Amino acid sequence: MADAMNVGVNLEAFSQAINAIQALRSSVTRVFDSLKDGMKNKETLEGREKVFITEFQDNLQSVNRDLNELERLSTLVGRPSESHPLHNSGLLSLDPVQDKTPLYSQLLQAYKWSNKLQYHAGLASSLLNQQSLKRSANQMGASAKRRPKVQPSTLVLPPQYVDDVISRIGRMFPDMSIELFRPNGTSAVLLLDIWSKSNYQVFQKVTDHATTALLHYQLPQMPDVVVRSFMTWLRSYIKLFQTPCQRCGKFLQEGLPPTWRDFRTLEAFHDTCRQ
Repeated sequence: MADAMNVGVNLEAFSQAINAIQALRSSVTRVFDSLKDGMKNKETLEGREKVFITEFQDNLQSVNRDLNELERLSTLVGRPSESHPLHNSGLLSLDPVQDKTPLYSQLLQAYKWSNKLQYHAGLASSLLNQQSLKRSANQMGASAKRRPKVQPSTLVLPPQYVDDVISRIGRMFPDMSIELFRPNGTSAVLLLDIWSKSNYQVFQKVTDHATTALLHYQLPQMPDVVVRSFMTWLRSYIKLFQTPCQRCGKFLQEGLPPTWRDFRTLEAFHDTCRQ
């Protein structure tokens, strides 16, 4: 039992160190009490200042003395033994029949495995949360990986295909007005006015975020997914003034509602809260 209690710590010095900590706290408290009380009532101002300075110096010397004593005792306490990383469970290693009950070694192995699992899970989570559209495009199968990479080029789609895609998107979002026209032949243009600048700061910020979203949703192999994803993101602004920030919970910050929408979850954030 004596060997079990031997953890590399000088218990007597440890007890004295605790008393030294209490003495240090008391001397520090006296310093602040002296500053709080200020100069005591004396007949003259010079007398009050002299008494205050004398008591303050004595209290500071007491703090310095107690701190030096604590530093001296800290060198005598010693360091705990590293043989028991799992605290009280480390006593399992003292079992004389460890070959028959290898519980401690199995516990250490499970502890190390759990730490590695948590570390790799954190790395995987951070990677999977980046660019979900690009990730889905790379999951086309092993056969797609064997094909040579084709550089993206100008995409030419039949007008009927474009009409069908826009028609389906219009049915998905009946509360949004989406119009398609062709001013120069077969080139289709959506009636979305994102270029003229608004007079209101809130809509200026929404326009900036929409420009960022257009750059984010890029998937040349699946143009219909790009358009549908962008329209889904844009529709999340339908309750711009009714949705609170998901981080601070406020509707307004510096007079503006949460104008940022997460590209993946569509949650609302203020500009400062999304950082």
